Amino acid sequence: MKETKSKYAILGMLSIKPMSGYDIKKVIQESISNFWTESYGQIYPMLKSLVGKKLVTKTVQRGAGKPDRHVYTLTAAGRKELQAWLAEGATPKVERNELLLKLFFGEEVEVSVNIRHIEQFRELQRELLEKYQWIEKEVKGSNPADDPNLPYWLMTIHYGQHVRRALLDWCDETLAKLNKMARAARDKD
Repeated sequence: MKETKSKYAILGMLSIKPMSGYDIKKVIQESISNFWTESYGQIYPMLKSLVGKKLVTKTVQRGAGKPDRHVYTLTAAGRKELQAWLAEGATPKVERNELLLKLFFGEEVEVSVNIRHIEQFRELQRELLEKYQWIEKEVKGSNPADDPNLPYWLMTIHYGQHVRRALLDWCDETLAKLNKMARAARDKD
């Protein structure tokens, strides 16, 4: 259930440091958005629920001439709940992939259409690999080498890099097969 997992994403963010709802969204965007996202519409109601369950506390920081800033802090009970969830196995999920769905029924269109889809997908993977490489450089440059979170953050970045490289290999293999099919179709005509 998405809401339950959202709860843990928010508890996890607050395990790093106290944050406002805006800060949580910003840190998610800058750190885990390649594999997990949360909207303000999910964050604020969840924070209210977490305060009600005493998993986080809320303090209000008054700002001179600025709106009040609501800062949330993980409680001991919240940390315990996060740690219990982290110890559980991850729930496997079937991926819905529109590209693979189109490719599965690829016989229904010209081979050139399938080639175009794979070329576009390949370019996206190349761009994402560059993004992960940039993120790795930024994370290493902005965090001390002895930060206990650093190895874990780098593991998630490396996962993204490995997946992108594997998908690039798949794209190259698939494009070679599709181009061979296109040549065979031209030769037949």
